[in-house]
Amino acid sequence: MKHNLSLLYLFCALLPASCAEKEVQQAAPPNLKAVRVFEREVPLFKEFVGQVYGKADIPIRARVDGFVEKLHFQEGSRVRRGQLLYSIDDNPYRLNVTREDSHLSEAHVNLVNAQNELARIEPLVAINAISKRDLDAATARRDAAADAVKAAEANLNLAKVNLSYAQIQAPISGIIGKTKAKEGEYVGKSPNPVILNTISQIDSVVVEFFLNEKDYLTFYKQVLEGDENGRSRINHPLELYLADGEKFPYTGNITFLDRNVDPGTGTILVQSIFPNPDGLIRPGQYAKVKSIVDILDRALLVPQRCVVELQGFYNVFVVGPDGLVTQKRVEILDEFEDLFVIQSGLSKDENVLLEGLMTVQSGQKVTADIVSFKSENP
Repeated sequence: MKHNLSLLYLFCALLPASCAEKEVQQAAPPNLKAVRVFEREVPLFKEFVGQVYGKADIPIRARVDGFVEKLHFQEGSRVRRGQLLYSIDDNPYRLNVTREDSHLSEAHVNLVNAQNELARIEPLVAINAISKRDLDAATARRDAAADAVKAAEANLNLAKVNLSYAQIQAPISGIIGKTKAKEGEYVGKSPNPVILNTISQIDSVVVEFFLNEKDYLTFYKQVLEGDENGRSRINHPLELYLADGEKFPYTGNITFLDRNVDPGTGTILVQSIFPNPDGLIRPGQYAKVKSIVDILDRALLVPQRCVVELQGFYNVFVVGPDGLVTQKRVEILDEFEDLFVIQSGLSKDENVLLEGLMTVQSGQKVTADIVSFKSENP
């Protein structure tokens, strides 16, 4: 009995102390920093996968058939316009030139004979020594011989052109690739390669990417057409990110928008051009193109530090005028610098906690110290 009374006295002695400690805790709410939800104009960016092409990618073709005698370049090197690249065995074409030259000489002889014959006949017709029919026949032979000369000249010129095709020269200046025909290989007819190589100009590169229909409509209104104030953004620079994630140091511009949307994919082709003075980017690469697709005039923004993600849902802690904390679920529209663009769940001038997110609870009372948030990526 005495033992029970001792426990009762001890409980009564501890109860006031516990209540006093609880009152102290409630009387001293934590002091936490908070920021105010604000509005500003925000451009929305989107990334697209693009493929790189040279400013000019010109295939080198064999326009006549024959055996490759010699390569006059180093693969992967720079070549200049007019530089000799390939030599094809030209003996058959030289012989053809000689043959056509002899045909031309023969045609000239025939023309001279026809002209002389006509010159002899014309005086005889004047004195009625021969018939008018003989004059017409001589005139026709002269004209036919003249046409034969023209035909022989054309055949000779064609033979010379074919002979010149045996010496393949660079049509443009640029970087030449790996040859598809080696010395001694027969080219110019299937199955041997007709395209021997490709020369690319890469001082600038073309990057092509695709927009879906929704992005295209927004993109056209905001970037190509301009906004309600008439500000045209057609020259808005594009950003390029390479396979290693690094940002390319030069920006690009849109140069071409295809005439139609592909009904099979629901996308439209966009072509852009980027300076490439160092030759870093090569045709065939894939890269990400980052571009503005929309501009929000009054976007709601909060620092990313204010948002807690849990199982795919985003939450913030809003501090009311009475200091009570309320947890709210928000929808994120996009990221901008180190801020989140809020699509729904918050309104302008609400205060959200910037710290204590892991310890604070909904319904708890805090003292909010409203601070100005300075972006680390201005």
